[in-house]
Amino acid sequence: MQFPPPKPQQPDHKPAGDGPPQPPRIPNWTYLILVGLLLLWLLRLPDIMGGALASGTSPAIEIPYSFFYQQVEAGNVASVTLQDSLAFGRFNRVITFPPVDERDTTTPRSSSDRFVVTLLPVSDPGLVETLRANNVTVTGQIVQPNPILLFLINWGPLLLLLGFFIWSARRAQRQMGGVFGFGRTQAREYNAEKPAVTFADVAGQDAAKAELVEIVDFLKEPDKYIALGARIPRGVLLVGPPGTGKTLLARAVAGEAGVAFFSIAASEFVEMFVGVGASRVRDLFGKAKAAAPSIVFIDEIDAVGRQRGAGLGGGNDEREQTLNQMLSEMDGFDRNETVIVMAATNRPDVLDPALLRPGRFDRQVTVGLPDKKGRLDILKVHVRGKPLASNVNLEDIAQMTIGFSGADIANLANEAALTAARNSRKQITRDDFIEAFERIVLGTQSPPLSNEKERRIVAYHEAGHALVAALTPGADQAYKVTIVPRGQALGVTAFLPEEDRRNLSRDYLLGQMRVLLGGRTAEELIFNEITTGASNDLQRVTSIARRMVSQFGMSDALGPINFGEDERQPFLGYSLAQGRNYSEETAARIDAEVRRLIEEAHRETRELLEANRDKLIALADELLRTEVVEKERVMELVGIQPKIRTGELPIPQPAHSDSAD
Repeated sequence: MQFPPPKPQQPDHKPAGDGPPQPPRIPNWTYLILVGLLLLWLLRLPDIMGGALASGTSPAIEIPYSFFYQQVEAGNVASVTLQDSLAFGRFNRVITFPPVDERDTTTPRSSSDRFVVTLLPVSDPGLVETLRANNVTVTGQIVQPNPILLFLINWGPLLLLLGFFIWSARRAQRQMGGVFGFGRTQAREYNAEKPAVTFADVAGQDAAKAELVEIVDFLKEPDKYIALGARIPRGVLLVGPPGTGKTLLARAVAGEAGVAFFSIAASEFVEMFVGVGASRVRDLFGKAKAAAPSIVFIDEIDAVGRQRGAGLGGGNDEREQTLNQMLSEMDGFDRNETVIVMAATNRPDVLDPALLRPGRFDRQVTVGLPDKKGRLDILKVHVRGKPLASNVNLEDIAQMTIGFSGADIANLANEAALTAARNSRKQITRDDFIEAFERIVLGTQSPPLSNEKERRIVAYHEAGHALVAALTPGADQAYKVTIVPRGQALGVTAFLPEEDRRNLSRDYLLGQMRVLLGGRTAEELIFNEITTGASNDLQRVTSIARRMVSQFGMSDALGPINFGEDERQPFLGYSLAQGRNYSEETAARIDAEVRRLIEEAHRETRELLEANRDKLIALADELLRTEVVEKERVMELVGIQPKIRTGELPIPQPAHSDSAD
């Protein structure tokens, strides 16, 4: 089972941080607590003042109504204040309540010349007469309800509802730019005071950096170019696969020039409201002109810059209006304005032609996958600060990581550090890099297969891949073969390219097809049946054959003609609207030629395996016995002397994608 190169594990090589640090905000609930405490204090203030005036210097004791009546009749009550259900006053002499009892020494008692008593719930007309008869000073008091409490009872629910709506509106305002500020840009601004990223922080992209030096020089000394009548490119489009460092390069240009840097993702322009995207574009470019010289960086510009009128819908949607406004703003720069637009994409083929014309994006800088030297430089950046053991050779790791992007290499260094920490080591060793590499490329290792029949099928399948690769001239050699499940595969045959390949020959592609068909053909030959284990192999074989015929002109029957088929076309209805540029008869000839190439490769693969059946059985038996077979043992069983390369590491690499561009 073969797998395509690993997908990037990290974002597009972006530095951390989304903008300048903001001062800490006081949470809204803090204000609510303060308001609640203030209201509580206002409500309790009259009671606190009245209680203090009534109690004097000594606290009042609470007595029952019957005891109060006895003290009145005994002439010991000097004064009393009557409320609705409460009476408080003063004794002529200090009273202890409950009265002292020599037999009861456990009940707590209080002594005071002041008292509080709860009146009976029914009217007692004899109380007032008794008070008058005993010369008690009687004061009446009407309890007025607190006006603040009445206000809160009457208007509190309405105020709470109004406050909730205000809070909701303010929250929506922060998220969408305000009730009247939907059109404000969401771009993050990085000024010169922020710790800058420079070209020294970008490794493995020397050609791209050389292209951008002129942009930096113009931003530093624009008068030198303006005096000669030169016009600096207004737009620079960074094109390359994900994870190659496009965003980092844009940050480095701003850091080298020391100018304001506005960063925004293209998807942040478009909202559900009509006209918001265009308004945000105007606001962004307005801020950039005010802060000139400056750089506007738009990440993943294909989110709004896709070709107009390419789908089934009309041209009056929000995304196209946003693109129209962007085109207008980029075309409206004055010659003396030092505002440069930089954008990044990995799909330049879907961009609108008006966006790429001179005067807008004048230059396209390719940020490709790094070569061996570039991978070595990137490794040095990402192992900086990591303790490496003496047996770690970065040049060997750079040689083995063919097809890795900067983000892949960063992930490899991080996984190696995690592996070393997991094994409680103080330094990162060579074995840690090997284990991290296998985890990234091959997937997580699963328990071995327990079904013996399934193990034999997988063993012959992987042995077929490895044997065909070893016997096919110019093919990538199987570096490690295993029947231990890795990721979603029951077995893996890992390949190690001899060197970086950017231009693939016809013989190499035909050999790759035979290698891919080796697993299924081995199953047919040994078991006289086929399984679903070759589904990924067949998909890749078909893709290679169809592209050889329709795009690469590698078919003798059809000749050097490109039939314009592009399976990556993203626009809904584009092929329906444009139609094919060849007839149905030609389409049938293409299908027939694709079938012929695959059937011929299958026939040659079967003949090769039948002629070397003993080697296939020996390799499969070795897999069943050891479960993992390295390259040297594969070559020994096949009877081929392996090539000796200096500094070779036992790190597997899957076969490259069938793409030749």
